[in-house]
Amino acid sequence: MPLLLVAFGYLCGSIPWGVILARLVGIDVRRTGSGNIGAANVARSAGLGLGIATLLADALKGAVPVLLAERFGASPAWSAGVGVAAFAGHVFPVTLGFAGGKGVATATGVLAALAPLAVVCAILVFAGVLAMTRYVSLGSVVAAACVPVAVTALGYPRAVVLASLAMTAVIVVRHRENYARLRDGTEARFTVHKR
Repeated sequence: MPLLLVAFGYLCGSIPWGVILARLVGIDVRRTGSGNIGAANVARSAGLGLGIATLLADALKGAVPVLLAERFGASPAWSAGVGVAAFAGHVFPVTLGFAGGKGVATATGVLAALAPLAVVCAILVFAGVLAMTRYVSLGSVVAAACVPVAVTALGYPRAVVLASLAMTAVIVVRHRENYARLRDGTEARFTVHKR
């Protein structure tokens, strides 16, 4: 059962909601804006409503497998493993030839199920950085970096700490192109395409 739940987590994570929802208005989000399949690029390219829908769907595909694992009595270690599998499914989805998104929303969903108080801290950090800079990428990376610290400080199980470290490391690496644009002053500030 634990292995089945891990496989289920990965398959849930592999559902490319950003691509699916943007297609409703005739947009291939992989070929517009930043080319990312996440909520921010969907909002910029296809409208705020679809961006919010993508954010929620990507978060749910991280949270649902973890909650299901807990429902079946999985240990904290297995539940964390299922969450990491869902996150991996988003970042490396079999449905898109293993070329997925950066994983921020899905990691948020995973951690909302595993460590909700840490997610509250991360959301506050993200909102503060976004309000000051309007850079989604910067807010995402700074918030992600805060998560393992919050998870540890709040006393969550060691497996959750390790899962948060793994997801944070991937998120930081996946934003490497953004760092160059931030340095050069060419990173796009967050705006919403009006439809």
